[in-house]
Amino acid sequence: MTTAMTTATAMTTATAMTAAMATRVTAPGDGPAAGVTAEEAVKAAPAGPAHGVPDGPAHRVPDGSAHRVPAPRRGAEPAPSDGAGAPAPHDPRAHGFLPERPPVRAMIGTWTRLDAMARAAAVAPDRAAAVALVERARRAEELTALRQRVSRLSLRNAEAAAMRIAVIAVSCGWCGLDPQAPAAREVADEAFLELWAAIAHRIDHDQFVALPTLALHNWAPERKPRRHIPIDQLARTEALVPIVRWAPEGQPLSRLDRLMLAATRLEAHGIWLFRLADTLAGRSPDDSSTPTALRRLVRVQHALRAQLHAEAAELAAAPATPQQVAVLGALAEQGALEPPVLQAADAVLGIGGRRMGEGRRQLLRRHLPAQHRAWLSAMDRHCAPVRTLAHRGGPDAAVYREAQESLIALRRTYTALVQAAARPGTAPLPAAA
Repeated sequence: MTTAMTTATAMTTATAMTAAMATRVTAPGDGPAAGVTAEEAVKAAPAGPAHGVPDGPAHRVPDGSAHRVPAPRRGAEPAPSDGAGAPAPHDPRAHGFLPERPPVRAMIGTWTRLDAMARAAAVAPDRAAAVALVERARRAEELTALRQRVSRLSLRNAEAAAMRIAVIAVSCGWCGLDPQAPAAREVADEAFLELWAAIAHRIDHDQFVALPTLALHNWAPERKPRRHIPIDQLARTEALVPIVRWAPEGQPLSRLDRLMLAATRLEAHGIWLFRLADTLAGRSPDDSSTPTALRRLVRVQHALRAQLHAEAAELAAAPATPQQVAVLGALAEQGALEPPVLQAADAVLGIGGRRMGEGRRQLLRRHLPAQHRAWLSAMDRHCAPVRTLAHRGGPDAAVYREAQESLIALRRTYTALVQAAARPGTAPLPAAA
């Protein structure tokens, strides 16, 4: 019996050590390659675990315990019948608005036809050529075959299919259409619209033709990363490549490719902004920790601006085609270009609502999934007390206005990057502050 008890004790100790090592390995610490280093991340988080943000490279939750997104089982996928309208609770502190896992790089079975169509549409010389691709697929009844298989897709593979639908729709000039509207059938291919509507119903998101879908679901690490690396650290520290390229194979990445990869990395570097937003939610403007959190928010926004400047040189040197310029123009007309991380900062600081009106803010958000829109709306409500600093005087109000100014500068830098992608020969970005 004594031997058995000793063995049990040893096994328990070994299990505890293994769990501790796993937590240490999978905690999202930023290395030197990250735009926001581990040291900066510590500075960017208010002191103490009670604020619901990391007090160091490891994630912390309000009760102070270590928090890590559990790694999904190998090969596990959500069941198609799990209810598209009831996704798992989303915690932006874990990875911002990046997907839970790296996007699906290669589709299988009948869905390889959709993948091939998206790749061909992305490199089509003009909209007419992209539309011809869709018409050929309809005549071959490929679109109907795909429509019949939508219900069998796991949610993760449905999101991968949605990204490819988005590429085709924007290449054909259809990104502003409602696939279920009768008028859309006078403009776009009916079989494609039916497939589009079915995918939208499967992911419970009918406005997914936007930068978040094209960027946040269209990237992969260039080399196979080690297992269990957090998704935000993966997107920060690994070299990324687009899944569906807007440039032909064998040629350098286009400006549109580089813009969308820059948007993905911006989201990954902005993880600390999401955690600070959660910290400021419900905080009184008179709380002594509020100005501290706002100062750290300013530092994070400066780091994001520096990240955009780091992307600008490669983007300016990349090739561009008239079709890619048309794609960017079409997305801009739909208000579908602003990355979610900038919308999260706006939800805290209120720049968009005060400057452009609530209608404009909701217009920008309509392209995000429902759970992301819900989180942003909650931040609007919970950060309202902090926004009263805009009407006060004193040092705390000055810090709040500095945070607003840094967000305005970050938005202008991002807008300049988009303009550089859309207009070859545009002057380089202004120097970072």
